[in-house]
Amino acid sequence: MAFPPHLTPADSHNETLEANVHPRDWVNPRSAGRYNLVVIGAGTAGLVCAAGAAGLGARVALIERHLMGGDCLNVGCVPSKALIRASRACHDARHGGEFGVVGGEQSSVDFPRIMARMRRLRADLSRHDSARRFQDELGVDVFIGEGRFVGPQAIEVDGRQLLFARAAVCTGARAAAPPIPGLAEAGYLTNETVFSLTALPPRLAVIGGGPIGCELAQAFARFGSRVSLIQHGPQLLGREDADAAAIIETVFGREGVDLLLGAKVLEVVTEEEDRIVRVERGEGIVELRVDAILVGVGRSPNLEGLKLERGGIIYDRSGVRVDDRLRTSNPRVYAAGDICSPFKFTHTADAQARILIANALFPGRQKASALVVPWCTYTDPEIAHVGLSEREAERKGIKITTMTVPLASVDRAVIDGETEGFARVHLRRGSDQILGATVVARHAGEMLGELTLAITGGLGLAAIGRTIHPYPTQAEAIRKLADAWNRNRLTPWLQRLLGGWLQWRRR
Repeated sequence: MAFPPHLTPADSHNETLEANVHPRDWVNPRSAGRYNLVVIGAGTAGLVCAAGAAGLGARVALIERHLMGGDCLNVGCVPSKALIRASRACHDARHGGEFGVVGGEQSSVDFPRIMARMRRLRADLSRHDSARRFQDELGVDVFIGEGRFVGPQAIEVDGRQLLFARAAVCTGARAAAPPIPGLAEAGYLTNETVFSLTALPPRLAVIGGGPIGCELAQAFARFGSRVSLIQHGPQLLGREDADAAAIIETVFGREGVDLLLGAKVLEVVTEEEDRIVRVERGEGIVELRVDAILVGVGRSPNLEGLKLERGGIIYDRSGVRVDDRLRTSNPRVYAAGDICSPFKFTHTADAQARILIANALFPGRQKASALVVPWCTYTDPEIAHVGLSEREAERKGIKITTMTVPLASVDRAVIDGETEGFARVHLRRGSDQILGATVVARHAGEMLGELTLAITGGLGLAAIGRTIHPYPTQAEAIRKLADAWNRNRLTPWLQRLLGGWLQWRRR
């Protein structure tokens, strides 16, 4: 059995977390013969696979070598959003003058207390993903240890051989690090280690302007770190619309984040307690002297130790290869989540796991390509997106009509003092069919669901226009998109026709 991982700092919250997701006294069960489903990896995809299959009456084994709950619970969604919420509280406390709240500028940040709150919340939520809950309440045989294929229908863990009718590879991915000279020697943080901090770094360099880099850069800047964010591309959040990213860049500049766009890190030099990050930007070299470096440049699949070749499973550097029904090259083995998906989100892993259950255990023919995948970057304001972007539509040769409503035209956004942002839809030209949407707002992730439902259910923008939205809410921006579309339909010819009709009605 694998030795339990070391969680830092050693406090009661992390003790609770470890007791739930990697208990030291855990005794692996005996193999229960041939399983309907053996799942390797107890992150989101694996947990949903195991719980869903067991709930339907399947005999299920679940294998985890590290922490149950995976990235989302332990080093991803849960701790990062706890920090983001605390950073918003810091920001709002300091900027209450606009609302007549005086004195917030003098508020102080207790970083150890912020981190303790995060660990407490994470520990509390870990009960849902605990080994004992899955074994005692859900009826899953939970094995803690290294799982590896020993044949096309067998997996070994802790000296036990588990035979399966079907198996699911759900081992996820981990933070990747760029090959920058001196970086490893200097030491660096990733999303897997940053949540173990107990002291705020006075100076922080963030390498990577994607979602993780942007979210944590803003949070640490609001806590009081002097943050420099280095992005190789010309804009932050490269897959988002340029004007959406520009809003975040403006906000970051206002909040003191030093942005180095179109930049390349040449090397990192360690000088006593300092790290010197040498950055090439344009024609010049910039040297940043910092206390800590946070790397957020992508994910690498967790393939090591699985012995996939013994199971007849094809993989490459991007992960396990699957078809549209999530089958691997071994028809008895499926995969879901970050190990095989280009969309590395918790909600995508959950959705794929449900497809896996239907296709692996039953004669299902559900397709991963049919999923409508939204995403949200939890900066302030947030950027939420679903469906096609303008660039993707152009690349696919799809003619679109784009409608945009600025938040400055929405009463509730004006009242809240949150007018930086917009709601946007891309419609198939000549119809109200929604092909894609972007919302930039403080709670954009909460607003996007209506548009995601419309795309999934085949509802046009006209249906949203007929839906009464409570006033005043920022979600009125979505309804205003429908109003704008209706106005665009009112062509000069139709206006003359309606005007003539109404003139006749006055007689």
